[in-house]
Amino acid sequence: MTTLSGKTIIMSGGSRGIGLAIAVRAARDGANVTLIAKTDQADPRLVGTIHTAAEAIEAAGGKALAVVGDVRDDETLASAVEQTAAAFGGIDIVVNNASVLNLSPTATLDPKRYDLMQDVNVRGTFMLTKAALPHLLASPDPKVLTLSPPINLDPRWFAGHPAYTMAKYGMTLAALGFAHELGQKGVSSTCLWPATLVATDAIGNLPGGDQMIKVSRKPDIVADAAWEVLTTEGQGLNGQTLIDEELLRARGVADFAAYSMTGKDEGLAPDLFLS
Repeated sequence: MTTLSGKTIIMSGGSRGIGLAIAVRAARDGANVTLIAKTDQADPRLVGTIHTAAEAIEAAGGKALAVVGDVRDDETLASAVEQTAAAFGGIDIVVNNASVLNLSPTATLDPKRYDLMQDVNVRGTFMLTKAALPHLLASPDPKVLTLSPPINLDPRWFAGHPAYTMAKYGMTLAALGFAHELGQKGVSSTCLWPATLVATDAIGNLPGGDQMIKVSRKPDIVADAAWEVLTTEGQGLNGQTLIDEELLRARGVADFAAYSMTGKDEGLAPDLFLS
């Protein structure tokens, strides 16, 4: 497979950042993309809504379906799957993109924030994939892509923000579970994680975010790596936790300067969970 033309993707989140970049890259091939997100109205802290994202997908050459709702709500997921199948004839790809970032230590983490991370990151990943599963099993080459890191048991990743680490590793465990359970039925499940920080609102809104943005790459690098995953036929990447730069280098990309916010491939900050 060298194109996503005619493929149907259902994605959690995607109003902006990495999710939108993946959706637009797929749309350039002519893919159909359903976004499930809560951003119905503009927020001064965040760029774009689910509606502007749908417009960007259509402008890139794809077809978009915007489902306003919460990935934590099972009825929303069921409705999104039903609407997607009705509009596009099925589902070929699930992209588990929605994620909540909170780096609070245990003592200061509000219980509601803990629940939010677990419900969006882990439960959302599991339940969206589950809801789409009947359609995935009917697809000739179904894929599940989860934006989560390799599981790194270095104590540094638990010392500062154990709750966030648990939530992101939970996404990875779900994806690996799909790979081993559903891989036998033809579904390829893969994790993808950036080698460096990526310039998103989630990063920019953190303390010191302006400086972190300067040492980040653009979401386009993750989108290009995701395209490589989603156009790899069959089970070639099933059960793997991939790093965007490593995958792109393996696929022949040599110049990464264009992905940098500064135009220089130097002085970049490595992402969380990487040694």
